[in-house]
Amino acid sequence: MFVAVSVLSGLLLAGLAVPFTALASSTTKMAADSLQYLPEELETPPQSERSRIVMSNGETLATFFDENRVYVGLDEIAGVMQDAQIAIEDHRFYEHGAIDLTGLGRAFFKTALGDTQGASTLTQQYVKLVQVEAAKAKGDEDGVRKATEVSFDRKIREMRYAMAVEKRLTKNEILERYLNIAYYGDGAYGVEAAAHHYWGTTAKNLTLDQAAMLAGMVQNPVQTNPVKYPEKAMERRDVVLNRMAELGIIKGTDTEAAKKVVFDPAKVTQTPNGCISSAFPILCDYVVQTLKSDKMPSLGASAEERENILKRGGLTIHTLIDPEAQKAAELAVAAQIAPLDPVLSSSVQIQPKTGLIISMAQSRPEIGTGPGQTYYNFSVEEAMNGLEGFQAGSTFKPFVMAAALEAGATPSKTYDAPYQKDYRGTTFKSCDGPFVFNQDWKPKNYDSSYGTIDMMKATQSSVNNYYIQLERDIGICASINMAKKVGVKLSNGDDLATESYNPSFVLGTADVTPLSMAEAYATFANRGVHCDPIILESVQNKDGENIPVPSANCTKVMEPEVADGVSYVLESVMSKGTGRPARMPDGRPQAGKTGTTNDATAVWFAGYTPEMAGVAMIGIDKTNPYFKTHRKSLTGIRVANGNRLKGSGGGDAGKIWKVAMASALKDLPRTNFTDPSKKILEGEKVPVPDVSGMGYNEAKQTLEAAGFSTVRRPVFDRRRKGAFLGIYPTTTATKFGTISMKVSAGPEPKPEPKPTPPSAPPVVTPVVPPPAATPAVTPPATPGTNG
Repeated sequence: MFVAVSVLSGLLLAGLAVPFTALASSTTKMAADSLQYLPEELETPPQSERSRIVMSNGETLATFFDENRVYVGLDEIAGVMQDAQIAIEDHRFYEHGAIDLTGLGRAFFKTALGDTQGASTLTQQYVKLVQVEAAKAKGDEDGVRKATEVSFDRKIREMRYAMAVEKRLTKNEILERYLNIAYYGDGAYGVEAAAHHYWGTTAKNLTLDQAAMLAGMVQNPVQTNPVKYPEKAMERRDVVLNRMAELGIIKGTDTEAAKKVVFDPAKVTQTPNGCISSAFPILCDYVVQTLKSDKMPSLGASAEERENILKRGGLTIHTLIDPEAQKAAELAVAAQIAPLDPVLSSSVQIQPKTGLIISMAQSRPEIGTGPGQTYYNFSVEEAMNGLEGFQAGSTFKPFVMAAALEAGATPSKTYDAPYQKDYRGTTFKSCDGPFVFNQDWKPKNYDSSYGTIDMMKATQSSVNNYYIQLERDIGICASINMAKKVGVKLSNGDDLATESYNPSFVLGTADVTPLSMAEAYATFANRGVHCDPIILESVQNKDGENIPVPSANCTKVMEPEVADGVSYVLESVMSKGTGRPARMPDGRPQAGKTGTTNDATAVWFAGYTPEMAGVAMIGIDKTNPYFKTHRKSLTGIRVANGNRLKGSGGGDAGKIWKVAMASALKDLPRTNFTDPSKKILEGEKVPVPDVSGMGYNEAKQTLEAAGFSTVRRPVFDRRRKGAFLGIYPTTTATKFGTISMKVSAGPEPKPEPKPTPPSAPPVVTPVVPPPAATPAVTPPATPGTNG
């Protein structure tokens, strides 16, 4: 009977009318033969559901789906919706088994009379939809075709699987799954998504007219799409209402009232899909890139599998993205650099103690190919949809400083730092060992000659020719290893050690990412504990179960006292050095470093407090036509806000850093940095090599090979001018300290005799003339009197 009915169903679906005797012919045998190869159970993978990314305040950042579906239980679906679907598709659903023999027979005879009808039960329809869904999930287009083709084989499969499904599931469970898997047109899958899409409501609150419209759409969701064909949709709705009234499910008055409702396309709500419609598209894309990366094997073995789970798995992805801090960072960037400016800018903030990315903003925040739009994230490496990176300039100097402090140098270590210095013939230390640098390279300080200065002054003023000598003595490789362990990464993914033959490493000539620079400075802020930057707090699947996410892997990579020493020096940059323009005005302790590349093609500010670390960067857009006719430099470029860029880290990038950091820190305490230890400040005493009997050059090489710096110090001596007289100190000195090499300046010149003072002139007593005699005074005449 099963085989005969299966064949009959296939004939009806094909719309054919054949003599009944055909059922006993070779066609029946073919169907019977194919039946034995069918598995008894239908594989029913979880239905595809949309995923969403959630920010720290619970707001949705973005949703993702291949099929816009939100699965809900039967108790969350209005009874009128259940009734409407059953009435129009299979009104005897609760009365028959997997196959409705009564309906099948009726359909056969009506088809034979020219009125072609189908006879699939709701369970059979569910089976078809499951097979389509499973094929789509695998990307199997041929499987989708086979699940929907008009053939005997397909109909036999559906019937066989329907029987298996009804053995395993109750009628209510089948109905629940059907209502969630069915396509209701215009991109809405399942009744919950459809209710929200068409009316902004839920499946539980659907009204009669709404439920009837949805139920009627299942048969042909394209032609009865109410957004495109509202008249056809309402006509089909009325068919469902009439059927419900005919079956006694609703009253006639309710039917007429529901028919009078006119569908309003203005109520249609489009569910955003992907990052393009997100509030923060670029940051959203970084979350997606993380989910698709090898850091998330828990979502699948390949990027394709992981993306498929994102779009179909109903994931809830929690991040600690602070929308207020993100908005503030985007406004800080936008206030300096506009999307259409010929330069690029980015800003990143990270929690040092957790590695959590708080904000990631850039001057072109919209995804696309239009003017001022981009598909690239300026802050991350190429593998995560980033650019080729940017040179970071003098923000690299703290890595050499940290390597020096770790090796035993102190902030009081000195060098003579002339304005320009020739390094041809200088011996540097690569990761393969010492090598002599034989290229013409005469780097200059940014502004002037400094003479002999210590690390504090050299950092405050960002003195190139101090730091190149420090790198020479500590080693390029040691500096690179320090940069690597605190988190610095080349944008192209290569090992930073490829830079170990490059003496200009200390000047930040490697192409790195802003995110990794924020990560590195966060390690200093966290007193030597490095945390990988992470964007995911947690991920749950549709059942609420946690899926493993990348750990920050917080690990101690240097002694706390070394990081404290770096902070001690970088604090002074903010109060006395080039970082003053970027200083936050709230008085909280803060440390930082400016960075400007050669010709100011990029400017940076990197800094931190104990609670937050961040960087801001501005660089030229190498692809912009502006630079075909203008010098490739930021200096003097007039940007959209009317200002001209200064080409300085503190003056340009520092403005962005100050505003973005202030927002990220507004609710956080003002914590002091830990004071550096005595060992960091005063260093460690070590033996000085014995150079007695050596000439000047040999002694200098011996001392410098031992890690000491040397300074030539002329002293007066009876020996010939230029003779090497020895060193000071002679037995012990501060590790990596400076040794004075005394050289004769010749005998001290005899002091010139003091000039004899001129003889005092003879004292001459002045002759005072006698006073002149007082002249006689003739009294005035007295007037005469007549008598």
